Amino acid sequence: MATINVTDDSFKTDVLESSKPVLVDFWAEWCGPCKMIAPALEEISEELADQVTIAKMDIMENTGIPGEIGVQSIPLMVLFKDGKPVAQKLGAAPKGQLKGWLESEL
Repeated sequence: MATINVTDDSFKTDVLESSKPVLVDFWAEWCGPCKMIAPALEEISEELADQVTIAKMDIMENTGIPGEIGVQSIPLMVLFKDGKPVAQKLGAAPKGQLKGWLESEL
């Protein structure tokens, strides 16, 4: 399964009520580093599909949730388990590093 797009409206259902952990990638169209990590996140979402859902949220189109959880810089990846943020990673990183971090948090 590839990454899913979440919105302020779908966040509760797609992320907080998910039966498995969800990594939310907060990004924006104008963010170069966000675009750099997008292909890596797509690959990771397929490689770890049975363990985690990877979701993307455009902070320009959705301001409510990023505001609530205090997103100030992007790309910001926040891992949610059982409806709670349990880990976060700020900034772009190579695929191996992203995957290693995510696996260590799952």
